[in-house]
Amino acid sequence: MSQAKAAYSRILVKLSGEALMGDGDYGIDPVVIKRIAGELHEIVEMGVQLAVVIGGGNIFRGAGLARAGMDRVAADHMGMLATVMNALAMQDALESLGMHARVMSAIRINEVCEDYIRRRAVRHLEKGRVTVFAAGTGNPFFTTDTAAALRAVELHAEVVLMAKNGVEGVYSADPALDEGAKFIPEITHREALTRGLEVMDATAFALCMENKLPIVVFNMTGGRNIGKIVSGERVGTLVRS
Repeated sequence: MSQAKAAYSRILVKLSGEALMGDGDYGIDPVVIKRIAGELHEIVEMGVQLAVVIGGGNIFRGAGLARAGMDRVAADHMGMLATVMNALAMQDALESLGMHARVMSAIRINEVCEDYIRRRAVRHLEKGRVTVFAAGTGNPFFTTDTAAALRAVELHAEVVLMAKNGVEGVYSADPALDEGAKFIPEITHREALTRGLEVMDATAFALCMENKLPIVVFNMTGGRNIGKIVSGERVGTLVRS
């Protein structure tokens, strides 16, 4: 894999917190996070500058806590802290493979990781360090999907890779609910919006569309799909301008 020519020079990978759970119901499976780190290691070896955003749904989900009666702002702040925990775990997994990694947080937590500063983040990427962005945008009411889109635009990433669990890409309907749902290999931002297809949350998707940022939606549980995408193979669904 390291000898393959990369189709991109700088990418952002969006992982869900649930991707780290493996077969468990909560928390982080060390085997799974090591496997994901191994996939990320392969693409860095190809010379790709790599940014990562991880959700926190394996620990806390702010919107769910809010629906249960908790104040939404407090719930979202707890969710941000969950993403910091996941980012630190990913940093450790990457470093255990001999890689250089940095965690940058949108909220100040200096004893644990760096503050997010755009120019510093760009420098980390240029030096070949995997840069993991934590705490979303630092604001309640915004998801980690929006954080991924925002960081990708700020850092001039060429593509956002949206990892899904057990779903091959974008479908005409929810494949879990509709047996007739058809897989869509390629679609434009505007068509996806018009058809109401759930690629990512609406705010994040609008940001990608406005900035003509391509999105690849793919199955994270497939066989080393990140490396295949970076090598130029067609995997999952491509959403483009």
